[in-house]
Amino acid sequence: MNSMQMLKKEINLVEKMIRKDVATEATVKNLYKHIFKSNGKKIRSRLNLISSSLDRNKNKIHRIRLAAIIELLHTATLVHDDVVDDSSIRRGNRSVNNIWSNAHGVLIGDYIYSKAFMYMVDVGNQQILQELSNATNDISQGELIQLDAINNKEITLNKLKKISYFKTGRLFEASAKTGAILAGANRKYIENISKCAKNIGILFQIKDDLLDYSTNLKTGKPQFQDLKEGKITYPFFYAYKNANNKQKEILINSLGNKKVQTLKILELIEKLNGIKKTEELAKQFYKNAIIFAKEIHNIEVQKEMIELTNTAFNREK
Repeated sequence: MNSMQMLKKEINLVEKMIRKDVATEATVKNLYKHIFKSNGKKIRSRLNLISSSLDRNKNKIHRIRLAAIIELLHTATLVHDDVVDDSSIRRGNRSVNNIWSNAHGVLIGDYIYSKAFMYMVDVGNQQILQELSNATNDISQGELIQLDAINNKEITLNKLKKISYFKTGRLFEASAKTGAILAGANRKYIENISKCAKNIGILFQIKDDLLDYSTNLKTGKPQFQDLKEGKITYPFFYAYKNANNKQKEILINSLGNKKVQTLKILELIEKLNGIKKTEELAKQFYKNAIIFAKEIHNIEVQKEMIELTNTAFNREK
C-alpha cells in the first residue's frame, strides 16, 4: 500500500471516529448527522495526517484522534460562520441555521467544539493542547476583525492578509504543527511544515475569495455572497484601489446590496484588474508554500505537501 492509499484509509478512520461518537439525545443526533452527512475536502485533517506520518505506526490511535480534532474544530467554525453570515447553504446542503434556527447553529457548533476539546484531553499532549487553544482563539479573532470590517472601504491590504491568516491560515498552520509535534519531529521539520501549511491556508482563502466572484456553478457555493454581505475581499479591494470616483461609487453601492447586478459588477472588477491582482497574490503564496515544502527533508512528506499546495492553487470549488 503506497502513502496515498494509506492516507485515504486514515481519512476514512477519522470520519468513522467522528460519526460514531455522538450523544444519543435525538436533537443533538439529528443536527450532528446533518452536519457530517456531506463530506468536505478534509484538507486540514489530511494535512495533519501527512505531518504526523513520519512513523505511521507510532501513536496510531492518537494520530487518527488528532486529525478528528482538527476536523471537528474546522466544522464548528463553519457552523458558527453560517450563523454570523446568515448563510443558507453549506457544502451543497441547507445549513443548520436555515433548517432549524440560529440558536441551534450556535449550540451545535459549541457542542462540536466541546467534543474536540474532549479528544484533546485523550491525546494528552500539553504542547498540542496549547497550540490548538491558541489557534482557536486566533480564528475567533479573525471572525471578529472581519465582522468589524464589513462595508469598510478604508480596509488595508495588511488587514485583509491578517483576516486570511487568522480565519484560514491559522488552522492550516496548527494542523501541520500539531501533527509534527505528535510525531516527535525535530525543530526544523516543525518550522518548515508549519510555514508551508500557513501559506497553503492563506492561498486557500485567496482562492475562496476568487471563487466568490466566479460564474462557474461547479463551485457548489452561492455566487457573490461576500459582496452581498458587504465583505471586502481581495478582488474588490484591488478594483476599488484602481477605480476613479464614479467607479468607486458604483462599487460602494454594490456592497451589502442583495439585489446587485452581479455580472455588471464582475465586469467592472475585472476591468479594474481586481481578479488579475488577486490571482497574482495567490501565486505569491503558492510560491512561498512550495519553497517551504522543498525544505522538508522527508521525501514522502515533501511530495504530499507539494501535491496539497497544487490542489489548493488549482481548486475550482
